Amino acid sequence: VQLQASGGGLVQAGGSLRLSCAASGRTLSNYRLGWFRQAPGKEREFVASIRWTFNLTYYADSVKGRFTISKENANNQVYLQMNRLKPEDTAVYYCAVGPEYRNLRRDSSYDYWGQGTQVTVSS
Repeated sequence: VQLQASGGGLVQAGGSLRLSCAASGRTLSNYRLGWFRQAPGKEREFVASIRWTFNLTYYADSVKGRFTISKENANNQVYLQMNRLKPEDTAVYYCAVGPEYRNLRRDSSYDYWGQGTQVTVSS
């Protein structure tokens, strides 16, 4: 699976961004796609996940109610709509794919990773 993330940028606090992740190389049935982020000096952390087959979504508590993960089956695209952004959301955001039966919040559960896209939220 090849993953291409895009959509990052610089935004003021309270603003919005939409990240995209294009997946190619195989069918994603029985897989989930997750978004993770890593801020400078911190470990990579789970942000959101969606099961490809059943469209079930999961969020970290820190983004629940502000971020929305969605997918477009026809184009193998997954999106992360980020609203009401905060400076603490600043990080490199990665999309990843892994089997849906694994723990969705662990980065070790995902086998394929995109290159990352920088999100910077200014105060």
